[in-house]
Amino acid sequence: MFRMLQALEREPMNLASQMNKSGMQESADKPTRRENPHKYLLYKPTFSQLYTFLAASFKELPANSVLLIYLSATGVFPTGRSDSEGPYDFGGVLTNSNRDIINGDAMHKRNQSHKEMHCLHPGDLYPFTRKPLFIIVDSSNSVAYKNFTNLFGQPLVCLLSPTAYPKALQDQSQRGSLFTLFLNNPLMAFLFVSGLSSMRRSLWEKCQEYLRKINRDIAQLLTHSRSIDQAFLQFFGDEFLRLLLTRFVFCSATMRMHKIFRETRNYPESYPQLPRDETVENPHLQKHILELASILDVRNVFFENTLDDY
Repeated sequence: MFRMLQALEREPMNLASQMNKSGMQESADKPTRRENPHKYLLYKPTFSQLYTFLAASFKELPANSVLLIYLSATGVFPTGRSDSEGPYDFGGVLTNSNRDIINGDAMHKRNQSHKEMHCLHPGDLYPFTRKPLFIIVDSSNSVAYKNFTNLFGQPLVCLLSPTAYPKALQDQSQRGSLFTLFLNNPLMAFLFVSGLSSMRRSLWEKCQEYLRKINRDIAQLLTHSRSIDQAFLQFFGDEFLRLLLTRFVFCSATMRMHKIFRETRNYPESYPQLPRDETVENPHLQKHILELASILDVRNVFFENTLDDY
């Protein structure tokens, strides 16, 4: 939650540089920077608490704005088989229930034909798709949110975490999610999957500069794609969402090239799906990732010719 909060905050302005010798602030003609987005932070909310704040956020959303929902929670998987495959048949993420759970065990056994009531199902978010909606799900059942239907024709994008990580990285899960780290600080995440824990400041700055170039190139790949869903491009006007989208592509491309990320469930997914050959498996982007790995002298942990390895 803290990392995502940081990803949605602008860098503070250096007021000292804006003061003239007399101590008065200079009236520069530069446009004033926009305020940071308004946020609600909920830690282990119950379903009713979560839905109340979602409804309030929906109601307060200004015109020409987007509602961003970030969910980081334990996955809830469907029990039993269902004849239909609706928005309540794939599970979702767990909401808090202080009354029904004691020491992690449910007090009652639910009939398998019933849905888990302490779960935010994809269908629970359908009412909020009446306005532009951008969803990020970091969970072991994030793929439940692939099963969306855009009922109202508004822009809708879901960025979904891997549902499992390679065993070599699972011991580090208490430090926070790798997926969210990529969205907040992609260089730190790249160092982590490369097995690096420290580096010189000059090298860090060199890599950050190269990563900015990668982000610019990813943005061009997305905007120049002929087969990409327009929902992605409709969110490109917002600087935060644009950055989250380019970091998501960088995350997915990095994991697909990495030698220990070999299962499909190790890769992020999205709704709608991105055209892989034009984005996360684009040879131009793969070349950039290998070059970044070369700068850090960790090229050996990545496949050289990724497309041939599938």
